[in-house]
Amino acid sequence: MQYRQLGKTGLKLSALGFGASSLGQEFRKVDNLDDALRCIDVALEGGVNYIDTAAFYGRGMSEVLLGRKLPDIPRDKFVLSTKLGRYSGEHFDFSARRVAESVDISLERMGVDTLDMVFCHDIEFVDMSQIVEETLPALREQKAAGKVKAIGVSGYPMKMFKYILDRAEVDVVLTYNHYTLQNDMALELVPICKEKGVGLINAAPFSARLLTDAPLPPWHKATPEVREVAAKAAEHCRTKGSDIAKLALQFSIANPEFASCVTGSANPQRVAQWIEWAEEPIDEQLVAEVQDILKPIHNWFYIEGRPENNDEPVT
Repeated sequence: MQYRQLGKTGLKLSALGFGASSLGQEFRKVDNLDDALRCIDVALEGGVNYIDTAAFYGRGMSEVLLGRKLPDIPRDKFVLSTKLGRYSGEHFDFSARRVAESVDISLERMGVDTLDMVFCHDIEFVDMSQIVEETLPALREQKAAGKVKAIGVSGYPMKMFKYILDRAEVDVVLTYNHYTLQNDMALELVPICKEKGVGLINAAPFSARLLTDAPLPPWHKATPEVREVAAKAAEHCRTKGSDIAKLALQFSIANPEFASCVTGSANPQRVAQWIEWAEEPIDEQLVAEVQDILKPIHNWFYIEGRPENNDEPVT
């Protein structure tokens, strides 16, 4: 497993990170709790040292379940991040008061003394000025108090990251669905983050199953054209004796400009498979062929959050 420095934080992350959203049953029901918890062991045993969660995942369930495991693991064996500000589908609270409460609750749930990173979660849903003027200053107080080592923002549109990076001091940003075989818009953030010494983390290499052989969930916002083109790319991988999910994972973790790429599952066999894929060489020829198939939908994205916080549609 490769390990990379995260900006100026002093933290070093595994190229593959474990996303604990699945422990909160965020995307599908967890049928076997023991198996779900075993995912943490499999990840750590496979060299993954970065675990990401959020108060939103399972409305706290993900953090609670991590609290069943993390207190028994030496603290220097894992880097832990969580998120605050989003607490349900429509409930957002980025007030300074809630920042302090949320940090304390996350610490208690997970049974740790410090949080390596705390992100403002899905900030595209709220007024950006509040994040700059109230939320991030409150998080800096938590950092000064020693409860948090690094602070940052997470979300979907590139526009809101640029807004924050231009107006506030952050240590790290976490982007998802924007550095994949289909969408590489997050590359826009690389020179900005480098100049400012801000760490950059990628997540969701499979683009919510779009870049897999699995059926898309009902909530997926992919258009009929996007679904059709992605299916052609997946079929091409099958004809070559490969799996588009494998290619997607390898592609997303290969770029050293991103300290880590986060993805998660409640299936320990799946986590073990990802670790194996991460160690195998990528088929560059197949990458080129798949990206050529995906050209008609290159950098397609959907609208998330407030319209004014979103990027301009691809024309």
